[in-house]
Amino acid sequence: MSAPPGPGTVDRVKKLSRPARRAHLVVHVVASAGWLGLTVGLLALGVTANTTGSAAMLEASVRAMKIFADRLLLPIAFLTLVSGLVLSLGTPWGLARHRWVWTKFWLTLATTTATVFALRPGVDAAARAVADGHALPDGGDVLMGPVVSLTACLFMTVISVLKPWGLTRRGRLRADARRPAPAGPARV
Repeated sequence: MSAPPGPGTVDRVKKLSRPARRAHLVVHVVASAGWLGLTVGLLALGVTANTTGSAAMLEASVRAMKIFADRLLLPIAFLTLVSGLVLSLGTPWGLARHRWVWTKFWLTLATTTATVFALRPGVDAAARAVADGHALPDGGDVLMGPVVSLTACLFMTVISVLKPWGLTRRGRLRADARRPAPAGPARV
């Protein structure tokens, strides 16, 4: 039988102190809001690239998308992912205890992966084509990534506020293990 966790721990993992938790929460919220803002900006630029009749505006839009995608998007996405992991592992919420936290983790990971393997290559191809004087090869390349990312970010924001669905199976098992056994009938 193992010893019970000491004070200041969550399942034998050192819990973040209140100031550290608040600092990490601020970093996570700011990074998430930055990711949301970048996504909205990329969507606006993608719509502009798809609807403009001006070659100069097309090139400016796609070049700006490339700068955002190459320089800002991945660092912000990784900061969001890492700060969320630190918060989940260093607080009683846990990573796999509540369905909403588990869902946010997997959506963040999937969105970050899609950014690396779909959005950035699509923007790069569009930027190369436009720089060479060609038309936009596929308007969907510069629109679908931001649309999917924006949808995921908005959904994660909603579940962060509402915290739906309750505990996961793992969370229920841990809650049951912590609950004291019911007292038997009183003997007289």
